[in-house]
Amino acid sequence: MTKRGVIRCLLSVVLMCYLAFALLVSNDMAAREMCAGIEIKLLQEEGTGSFVTAGEVRRLLDEWGMAETDRCVSQIDLQDIEDRLNGIDNIEHAMAERLGNRKVRISVTPMKPVARVFDGNRSYYINSAGKRLTANHRFRLDVPVVTGRFDSVHTPAALLPLINRISTDSEWNALVAQISVEPRSRDIILVPMIRGHVINLGDTADIEGKLARVMLMYRKVLPLKGWNYYDTLSVKWGGQVVATRRQKSIPEPLIRFDQEGDASDDEDVNSMLVATESDTASVGWKKKPGPNKGNGKPG
Repeated sequence: MTKRGVIRCLLSVVLMCYLAFALLVSNDMAAREMCAGIEIKLLQEEGTGSFVTAGEVRRLLDEWGMAETDRCVSQIDLQDIEDRLNGIDNIEHAMAERLGNRKVRISVTPMKPVARVFDGNRSYYINSAGKRLTANHRFRLDVPVVTGRFDSVHTPAALLPLINRISTDSEWNALVAQISVEPRSRDIILVPMIRGHVINLGDTADIEGKLARVMLMYRKVLPLKGWNYYDTLSVKWGGQVVATRRQKSIPEPLIRFDQEGDASDDEDVNSMLVATESDTASVGWKKKPGPNKGNGKPG
């Protein structure tokens, strides 16, 4: 390295040390000055409701004796403020920091519920991490409704993959009115906005495949057989839909097939349904022959 390069390196080190020293001194001087006020900033999307307001945060600080500003900035325990606010159900995350103008800023991210849970005689919201928020009559959010009996082993958080999948799909979000969990079998039941039948998912495994099979029933079968023809569409088992008839006598289809039409444009629904004596129908999707596949039996 040349002599000029060594000098540049030394000057850079000296400059960095000076800046660090100046920053420490300025922060120390600012910390010794009297607090000029506390700012509360809510971090949330515009146009969305909030489970917490700036006024409620300030009220909590008053109750805890942390809103007093007639003291030095250094005497305000920022960590204690963060810990207390983060322990509130309504708050997703809170951060407190000192500003250069002798003020303290408290940034609060309100909890964003993803589902409303009705657990027996209790009702609460949960967020994307499964954190609970007690329901408040002041707030009514358009989120999926979940019903069932939950405990420390079977929690609503187990439904989060399904809730997220439905919420992020406009078609399914508009279709599903309620998600219910059977207390004994723990089967997950979807209650559609279309009244007359329910969808038994079984569990949250292979959500994509199960929803795809149900949607195929909606597009290929139910418009022809009738929306009230089945009371349950079960996709618990891989590669098929087990549909339970509402009544034993088969009603006339709402739409008759055009026997002279192009069969390639629309599959014959009767080739998709195989009725059994127990008043159930199994929808089998055609697959290429392979080892241990396509046996058409529930797993």
